Amino acid sequence: MPEGHTVHRLAGALTELFSGLRPKITSPQGRFAQGAAKLDGQVALPAEAWGKHFFMPFAPEPMTVELGEDGPDWLHVHLGLYGSWSFDGDTEFIAEDTIGAPRRKIGEQEKLAEGDDERVMTDWEPPIPRDTVRIRLAQEHGIADLTGPNQCRVLDGSGVRTVLKRLGPDPLRNYPGDRARFISLVRKRRVPVGQLVLDQAVTAGPGNIYRADCLFRVGINPLRPGNRVSEARLGLLWDDLVSAMNEGKRDGIILTNPPEYVPEDPADEDDRRFAVYHRTGRACWRCGTKIVESDMAGRRLFWCPGCQR
Repeated sequence: MPEGHTVHRLAGALTELFSGLRPKITSPQGRFAQGAAKLDGQVALPAEAWGKHFFMPFAPEPMTVELGEDGPDWLHVHLGLYGSWSFDGDTEFIAEDTIGAPRRKIGEQEKLAEGDDERVMTDWEPPIPRDTVRIRLAQEHGIADLTGPNQCRVLDGSGVRTVLKRLGPDPLRNYPGDRARFISLVRKRRVPVGQLVLDQAVTAGPGNIYRADCLFRVGINPLRPGNRVSEARLGLLWDDLVSAMNEGKRDGIILTNPPEYVPEDPADEDDRRFAVYHRTGRACWRCGTKIVESDMAGRRLFWCPGCQR
């Protein structure tokens, strides 16, 4: 499942590529036919993300709206475990300054398309959509295809607000008061803090990588109940989530291993990129203790018993 920074990058990419246009919207798969017909021909407005939820408003004419405002029809997408967006188009559509480009897929994995750095397209034609494409957004110079989402639907403003009410604060939005709200939500619960970081009703956006490495970076044991973690330490955790996820949004890749611990000759990508995530049995960069792994609520959990007591 993509972490929140990916969905924010996706909102930026689709805004850059479609906002202000009237894209042709279809559902090759057929499962979103009614929704596609409702959005087709309307003006796409700037997209937004809250945690792992994507929202793009469509209106008959250009207008300025706030997230969840009444009036537009809102395309709501949650990628889930298998959802992803793929892009194709000419050089005007997929340019180096496009958010997410030259990456051709945003979702479960972001991969560089072979030859994108040498790609010159003149007579581009839209590819025939696969029969798994839930929704296609098309404009003159390119297309965006969505496949495998957990949710893809059209909501009104009230529906968007209902979704938002279920979500905790988003570190990438970091509104005034969000830090205090996060601390309060965690300290009300006896659930392990490692589980609460992934609870989207407590904090919207972090996934398993940010959970593991941000808890390590601020020295919190993931098994400690939320109500037994100090306000000061939780404040540091929120600040670190804000910092780390903004770096991921900016760079398009998660690099959560503190720079001082990045080895000159890393054994593999996990050693280069991560502090404890996917480093089971390897020495902690800080204290030398072996990183351990266990299961927490069906997700793999990684931490250092030496640093995170």
